[in-house]
Amino acid sequence: MSKIALVTGGTRGIGESISKLLNANNYKVIASYNSNDDAANKFSEINNIEIMKWDVSSFDESKSAIEKIKSNYNKIDILINNAGITKDAPLHKMKKEDWDAVINVNLNSVFNLTSNVINDMRANGFGRIIHISSVNGQKGQFGQTNYSATKSALQGFSKSLALESASKGITSNVIAPGYINTEMVAAIREDILKNIIDTIPSKRLGESNEIAEMVLYLISEKASYINGATLSINGGLYMD
Repeated sequence: MSKIALVTGGTRGIGESISKLLNANNYKVIASYNSNDDAANKFSEINNIEIMKWDVSSFDESKSAIEKIKSNYNKIDILINNAGITKDAPLHKMKKEDWDAVINVNLNSVFNLTSNVINDMRANGFGRIIHISSVNGQKGQFGQTNYSATKSALQGFSKSLALESASKGITSNVIAPGYINTEMVAAIREDILKNIIDTIPSKRLGESNEIAEMVLYLISEKASYINGATLSINGGLYMD
């Protein structure tokens, strides 16, 4: 039986590429989404990938969705915590609701999803959990105290989870992409984006399939000894 992979935010951007590549490599993929039904349905039809709609920032909705997946497939082998949003502003101008929204979607969702799959993974003696972070969680970014805080927090979460779960056949790793050619990055003003690209040693944006290929490797048996790691894919923009 194929391994069951849940990809949050799995119908757009980096998540879309992850879902498609895993599906092409014989994983059974469930891609979650929270808005734009038409686009999600089109993605599902074209790629023959199952989709589920819920708010990952809600613990109750996440628990219910995972219970439904497990009732259909008995297990979830792989969790890709990819869902994320931005609501940028300098801290002295940031609204509390924008702080809370980013914390809830980008960080609280990771607890909501992971806490509802971890016990079954421990019982089954296998699990692969990958958290999609960001270069801005490593180096900080003007106007992104909320976003950078959530993406930085994923590293501490993942390392702690790896320590707790490695003996049960579970790995927990972080991928920290740089600036990737997605809708989110395309929304950056053209002159600002040009300046960003000029600071990247590779002098280009990354592609979402480059992130997906790393995910595919990390969930494989070949990567079973990689645990608690953060892998940067940023064209040399930041080196830790």
